[in-house]
Amino acid sequence: MVDIAFGPEPGKRPDAGTPGAAYLAATRRKRLYGGVLFVFFAASMASGFLVAQERNAGGFLDGLHRLDDFPAEVLTEAWDKRANLPGLMWQNAGSLLETINIALVSTLLGVIGAGVLSLLITRGLARWPRLIGLLRRVTDALRAIPEIVIALVLIYILGGGPVPAMIAITIHTLGVLGKLFSEVAENADLRPVEGLASVGATWAQRMWFGVIPQVAPNWLSYALLRLEINLRASAILGFVGAGGIGYELKIAMQWGGGRYDQVVAIFLLLFLTIVVIDRLSDHWRHRLVKGS
Repeated sequence: MVDIAFGPEPGKRPDAGTPGAAYLAATRRKRLYGGVLFVFFAASMASGFLVAQERNAGGFLDGLHRLDDFPAEVLTEAWDKRANLPGLMWQNAGSLLETINIALVSTLLGVIGAGVLSLLITRGLARWPRLIGLLRRVTDALRAIPEIVIALVLIYILGGGPVPAMIAITIHTLGVLGKLFSEVAENADLRPVEGLASVGATWAQRMWFGVIPQVAPNWLSYALLRLEINLRASAILGFVGAGGIGYELKIAMQWGGGRYDQVVAIFLLLFLTIVVIDRLSDHWRHRLVKGS
């Protein structure tokens, strides 16, 4: 019979008759494994830092004392021109709206596509079980390519603007949520699906009436969380010419001194928007998951 506590390997076992012997041996083994993992991660971090230090254009530690020079310059100028901040925030509200629209549309399209894809790659629910492996690799590929890489390729093809950003974020959202949605669907109760199949329901009807009601709260929770991430991503993609408030921030920072008040105004506007969306999505996620 296999020793569950200490594994099938041969060797001396602690005396089961001694109270606490098995527990102490298991605790020592866990501490040993924990110590080995700690040493491994510490060595990895140290070696990674040394490699980055050698390949960096300037020494990180040598320039550490100048870390706050640029933020201090920006904040000093913005404080001197603080009376301009409300007007600049209002002036950039249109660009912020464009960024929010990019995030909303890309999240909506990604959620719809991920919902269908997740059901096609979930074992026990898939319409074509033989294609599960292929579709899972497609999902991995969509998730592996960063949004900024997709956006740069699309900007080269389509030109600058919000459309490349929307497509890039949608593709990445499809890959990420497809994986998450599939993991939720795997835990769904199959009895409603089997009951619907017994009365002749089609695959789409079995998914819509038997699976979607079970997974909808978690799916919507993941979708709201992804909306927050996509808002940040749409702002970042503005730096590569994909439009929105990120593009205005890039232009303001390129001008340098004299435009730092606009930089701070855009940061404040984006920060406040993210906080509002974060609080709203937290509230709705809590209601969806907890039911109150």
